Amino acid sequence: MDIDGTTPQRTTPADGDFGVPGSLARVLAEIGAERAAQDARWGIQDIPDGTGPEGTADAERAKEETGAAFADGTLTWRHILIEEVLEAFAEDDPEALRTELIQVAAVAAKWAQALDRRPPRPARVSAGEAVET
Repeated sequence: MDIDGTTPQRTTPADGDFGVPGSLARVLAEIGAERAAQDARWGIQDIPDGTGPEGTADAERAKEETGAAFADGTLTWRHILIEEVLEAFAEDDPEALRTELIQVAAVAAKWAQALDRRPPRPARVSAGEAVET
């Protein structure tokens, strides 16, 4: 509540929909649909994680590269996602691994939302295709 007793207006969306209302719900629905398609194709899969401390050096290198890219203004979504993935690969504790995988999913969802905010690209013309004028 503000000093005058009123509730302040929100300046940012509550659910992560910066710039595109409904974007987070759309991305999460698409993730859910993809998961359902994976289950339909492969069934429930209980396979080894393949992660552990042997991935620590790669995770540290990715953190350094991400930090350097941030510092010099060249940070990309690829830097951020790779760092999160490699941090997950370095975990062998199931709780810590789960936390890292949620971070991977969150970054991937946020990247998809960033794509949704971009203006549409002009249609590409294939070689040999007539262009209407």
